Amino acid sequence: MDKPCAAAAARNAAPILGVLRHELRGCATLFEIGSGTGQHAVTVAAALPELEWQTSDLEQSHSGIRAWIADAGLENVLAPMCFDVLTAEPDGKKFDAVFSANTAHIMSYAAVRRTFELAGAMLGVPGVFCLYGPFSRGGAFSTPSNEAFDASLRARNADMGIRDLDDLEVLAGRNGMQLERTYAMPANNLLVVWTRNLPGCRR
Repeated sequence: MDKPCAAAAARNAAPILGVLRHELRGCATLFEIGSGTGQHAVTVAAALPELEWQTSDLEQSHSGIRAWIADAGLENVLAPMCFDVLTAEPDGKKFDAVFSANTAHIMSYAAVRRTFELAGAMLGVPGVFCLYGPFSRGGAFSTPSNEAFDASLRARNADMGIRDLDDLEVLAGRNGMQLERTYAMPANNLLVVWTRNLPGCRR
């Protein structure tokens, strides 16, 4: 079958990979929340063959993800799990890392809150949670384009919208994670890294 292609994923693959090469060093297992087309999974997994990457999404996205996995021929990318953050329950398996890209602003805030709960439950110690997308901070947008994008999202669906990092830090703290680093990315996006560490340890 023809593979679905997200233009933004293709454009931003290299800078995302550059950050993840550093942040995922020493990680052996990763769970991706909302794999979308599957492009991020195969791009990063091809460059990090020692990392086992578990894809996931709603069932309607699975055929596209499977097509990207099949075309890439990678043994370290696992077939997608059916995963809805609002209904998913952790099964006890721990991962070294959790990753999600371009999801928080198209989810409801309840789903964002549940994403952080799931990440906290699924991460081992130490563990790293990497979240990519547009964000505001202290209620302020970094650029007029992000402010306009937020308005367009909320006009389309009142539950969507660019999330504020201050709010996300609170969610992370409630789930045993602390903000470690933020990376400026193309198109006014950020890649934000939270970690779950042993007491008194920084990653």
